[in-house]
Amino acid sequence: MEKDLVEYIAKSLVDDPSQVKVSVVEGEKSTILELRVAEEDIGKVIGKHGRIAKAIRTVLLAAAAKTGKHLMLEILD
Repeated sequence: MEKDLVEYIAKSLVDDPSQVKVSVVEGEKSTILELRVAEEDIGKVIGKHGRIAKAIRTVLLAAAAKTGKHLMLEILD
C-alpha cells in the first residue's frame, strides 16, 4: 500500500511519470522505499529546501502508523 502511495504522489509531481520507479527494501526493523525519477524531475520531487520530500515522508509515516511499520523514503539519483 505504501509503495503505491509514494508512486502515485511522485507520478503526480513529475513531467515524465513513466520514469518513476519505487522499490522496497525490507530490513530487520524497518522498510526502506527507494524512489527513482528522471534526472530532470528530481528537483520537483525534492522541492525547495526539501519541503515536498518532507511532505511525502509525512504522508507516508501517517499511512504506515496504522500498521505499526517503520518506513523510510530515500530519493535516489
